[in-house]
This record gives sequence, C-alpha cells and structure tokens, in this order.
Amino acid sequence: MATASTTNTPSLLRELGASHAASIVIGVVIGSGIFLVPAEMMQAAGSAKLVYLAWIVGGVFSFFGAVTYAQLGAMKPQSGGEYVYIRDAFGPLAGFLVGWTWMLVIKPSSLAAISTGIVRILGSFSVLSFLILPGGQLTWSGKVVATAFVTFISVVNHVGVRRAGNFQLAFTILKITLVVVIAALAFTSGGSWSHFTEHYSTATGGITGFVVAVAAALWAYDGWSDVNMVAEEVKDPERNVPLALIGGLLAIGALYMLVNAAVQFALPAVAVATSASPMSDAVRGSALGVAAVIVVSAAMIISLTTTLNGVAMSGSRMTFALARDGNFFAFLAKVHPRFHTPHLAIALQGILSFCFLLIGGNFRQLFTLALFAEWLSYTAAAVALFVFRSRDRSVSHAVPLWKFPIAPGAFIVASAALLYYTFSSNLRYSVIGSLVILAGIPVFYAFAYRRRV
Repeated sequence: MATASTTNTPSLLRELGASHAASIVIGVVIGSGIFLVPAEMMQAAGSAKLVYLAWIVGGVFSFFGAVTYAQLGAMKPQSGGEYVYIRDAFGPLAGFLVGWTWMLVIKPSSLAAISTGIVRILGSFSVLSFLILPGGQLTWSGKVVATAFVTFISVVNHVGVRRAGNFQLAFTILKITLVVVIAALAFTSGGSWSHFTEHYSTATGGITGFVVAVAAALWAYDGWSDVNMVAEEVKDPERNVPLALIGGLLAIGALYMLVNAAVQFALPAVAVATSASPMSDAVRGSALGVAAVIVVSAAMIISLTTTLNGVAMSGSRMTFALARDGNFFAFLAKVHPRFHTPHLAIALQGILSFCFLLIGGNFRQLFTLALFAEWLSYTAAAVALFVFRSRDRSVSHAVPLWKFPIAPGAFIVASAALLYYTFSSNLRYSVIGSLVILAGIPVFYAFAYRRRV
C-alpha cells in the first residue's frame, strides 16, 4: 500500500518506525495492571509459585496471540486491525459489528477509565483530594481534569502520527526505567526469599483460583493488538509489525516477571493479597521510605498516560477504517491536509470518552462488558488467519508459525476459554456486550442503504 495518495486527497503516511511500533505495544499493555493485579492473583491462586506460574501461562497464551497478529498485520497492513481481518474473512457485516463495538464502547470507555485512573492517583495526594469522592468516584473537578488529559492526548494525536509516536516512545522509555527502579527499590526493602514458599490461607485456591489468576494475568497482558490498528502508518510493516509485537511482548513478560519477583520478595503472601497497591507497599521499606511511594504514584501516572496515548492513536484508526469503507459517516474518513491524521475520527473518539466520563459509574463493570467483546474479536481474528490460509496456501509467514496451526490454534483455545469464563462469571454484562454488538446490525444496513441511493 502506498504511503501517500497519488492524488491531491491527503492520506495517512507511514511515519512510525520499529521503535515507535514497539512502544505502542509496550506502552498500551503496561498500564496500571502491573501495579495492582499481584494482589488479585494472590487472592485467587494463594501462593507466590502459583502466581508466577499464572504469569507464565498468561504470557505464553499472549505470545501465541502476538505471533498470530504478527502474521495478520504483515498480511494486511491497513488501518483498523480486527475490523479489516474479520471483514475480509467473514464479510462486511461481521467486520462492521466488530468495528462498531470497538468504536462505540471499547476504545472511548477505555480512555474514560484510564483518565479516571490517573485522576484517582492524583486525588490520593492530600493537596488534590478534592478531585475524588470517598468512594473513589470523581468530583466535577476531577472529571474536568480527566477531560483535560483526554483532550491533551487527542491534540497530540491530531498534530501528526510522528509526533504522537515520539511522545509514545519517550514516555514508554521513561515508564520502563521507572518500573526497573521501583523493582530495585523493592529488592532493597528488607524482604525475604522465604516469602516464595508461603501460602495465603483464605485464597480461592484449586483449579478455579488458578484460572482466575491466569485471567487476571491475561488482562494485564492485554493491549498488544493495538499496533495492528495503526499498521497503515508503520514503515515496512511486514517486518516492523511482527518485530514490535513479538519483541514488545517478550520485553513486557520480562518486566512482569521482574516486578512480580520484587513484590513477592518484599512482602509476605498475606500482605500481597490484602494490599490495595502491592508495589507501593513493597517499596515502603526501602531507603527512600515514603518518597519511594511517591515514585510509584508518579510511575503509575506516567504509565497510564502512555497507555492513554496508545489507545487514542489506535482507536481512531478503527473509526477511520469504518468510514473509509462507507460503513459510517464519510466525514470521519477525512485526513488532515497538513498533519495527515484522521482528525475528525480522533475528535469523535474524544467526545465519546467525555460522554463516558460524564456518565461515570462502575468502570469495573464497563471493563467486563468491553472485555467480552474484545476477546470475541480476538478469537474471530485468529480464526480469520485460518480462512486466509485456506484460500491461499502460498501466503508466506512473516514469522514461524511452527507448522502453522500451533500458535493461532492455541490462541483460539485460550481465547475461547477466557470468553467462556467471562460469560459464565459475568453473565449480565456479557449479555449486554452481546446486545451492543448486535445493535450494530440495523446501523450497518442503514449505511448500506445510503450507499445504494
């Protein structure tokens, strides 16, 4: 695909290098999960060894997903990611339903939730406590600050993908540096290796507990597919998209193993399980004392800001792709003549996120709704790779797929298992998620009718 149009119509440009693409993978994945989920995983699994195993299992399944998406991204380096793969494999309606859900719910609600998380961290400081209510909900002042974060990131993405990519790269490097520093502080906090043999007596335990821990790990690994949504703006995507996905996920896995080891070393099992912020508690006993806790809070804000930027960058391309195909309002496919960004799609995404911020509510429930729809699209995209392979067996693999079926096949099994777990344990919100997807059917046919007349 050309990097620029041969006509006077402005188009997207390939301005993201391998390092930018990798920073999208790492920056989006490493959000708040690395700081918080160790507690949830200990509550479920009950021992440091099983928590570690859950991280490994989640990492392996995510790696299979990255390998699958590396092939898809190299085969079809276009804006839209899952929308493009499912459209080409199963038809325009199926593709639209996926794109519709990402555009309307998953991405804007994610932006609202991430910006809310940033404000909650700011509100934990006494001087900024007016930003949050006792129950954790944002005050009107807090919503204004959250809106300001989304607006700032939207502007960054408006003024050029190269600038947004540089922002992502710089903040990702800073994020990684701070995570390593925090882990080092935790190792100097007077802990003990004996913590790795301890058990949390009131954990869920058993197979159920381990599955819950793996699900939490998969949530912490989630977000690596976002780079596929911007593949149309990545230089040499056949090389750089696979490199970013596989290299980025390996780096993430290494950081997660390091952080988990640091937390388990610094805190006994019961302290990990009952902590509201295991990383903060892990560094409290270091030489920096309370100052180390401030470092953790700063790292969380920087981490979430990086995630916010990556999500805004990728989500707007889904809207752009839908509109370019005539499946949504045509003006959303316009590209800025100077900055070569889908500026109107970026603006719509920001407006939708503002709506979610105004509504407020329980973002945990919203995440459950989005998680079901998200992993349903992951599963369908992986199946799409088999469809493409059956149509053309001469397709070369961008990365070794170990006799083809292993990586995508294992990922489909893992995705289906997570879908079943999400559906059975959160039936209400999974049904709502399904209804949101199906609500796109009349919208699709309405735009199809408009194209005919």
